Amino acid sequence: MLITRRAASTASQPLALTIGNFDGVHLGHQAMLAQVKQAAERLGLTSCAMTFEPHPREFLAPDQAPVRLTSLREKLSLLAKTGIARAQLIHFNLAFASIPASTFISRILRRELDVRWLLIGDDFRFGANRSGDRMLLQQYAAQADSFELEIMPSFCINGLRVSSTAIREALASGDLLLAKTMLGRDYCISGRVVDGDKLGKKIGFPTANICLEHNHPPLSGIFVVEVTDQDSQQPDRRLPGVASLGTRPTIRDAGKPVLEVHLFDFDKEIYGHRLCVHFLHKLRDEAKFADLGILTRQIAQDVVDAQQFFLIKNIKRNIPLEVYSFHP
Repeated sequence: MLITRRAASTASQPLALTIGNFDGVHLGHQAMLAQVKQAAERLGLTSCAMTFEPHPREFLAPDQAPVRLTSLREKLSLLAKTGIARAQLIHFNLAFASIPASTFISRILRRELDVRWLLIGDDFRFGANRSGDRMLLQQYAAQADSFELEIMPSFCINGLRVSSTAIREALASGDLLLAKTMLGRDYCISGRVVDGDKLGKKIGFPTANICLEHNHPPLSGIFVVEVTDQDSQQPDRRLPGVASLGTRPTIRDAGKPVLEVHLFDFDKEIYGHRLCVHFLHKLRDEAKFADLGILTRQIAQDVVDAQQFFLIKNIKRNIPLEVYSFHP
């Protein structure tokens, strides 16, 4: 997948385009991207997804911005896996936020990108003060020598609208199966293994300390996980383990969230490796224990519970997903 920015944009390849934050690249996003690819193939265009960094709400109202489901690296990787040909990455800043809606269409979509076919969601808004909507795009699309406009209805599973917000809510409540149903995969967080305080090793449960790219993950607690090592010779091999994601209240009174993973029957050196942690099941919330002895006994029980999870034949991840449907 080609990644382009405005400074390097050219109109040499007319586009079939869709626009969005694509946080999580969930099943609704995947359906949009599949439709863009189909249109591009039919019309002889290049398929493209426009997305933003940072998230517009992180820039406009940082105190009210949603937690991210994916880092920029993860999002671009997921977009590439959909087979979309190009990602147009927009740096969302004051200058971009101030562009009037009509100018966004005439200058960016038409002149800079040469968009010939455009797909938007039914709630899409754009331009300064979010003044642009699908009605304005329809007016432009009706003009001669303009672009073809398609509007995609909400993507639903058993009547539930799939959205990044709904996935955040599912993760926050510990409902990993619902999150998986909407994502089309296990929720995961990736990052480099960095040096930690080695407390886990001291108490008999060595952990890989994974650097979080954002300080506000959408879930917290103790989890059954599988881990893939993207820097190994078997990057798709899943290693079972148990993970702690949170502020470690027994160890310190306050601090940034930490992701630590204890892998079962594993003793290889992986400092500096990029791991992807797949969250399968929540065991419990974080808790503050009176001393390290009690914490150690709880971790031992967490390991037993996680190992038991992997022994169950009808493991939750093998339950088939629900039937998909589109609802206007």
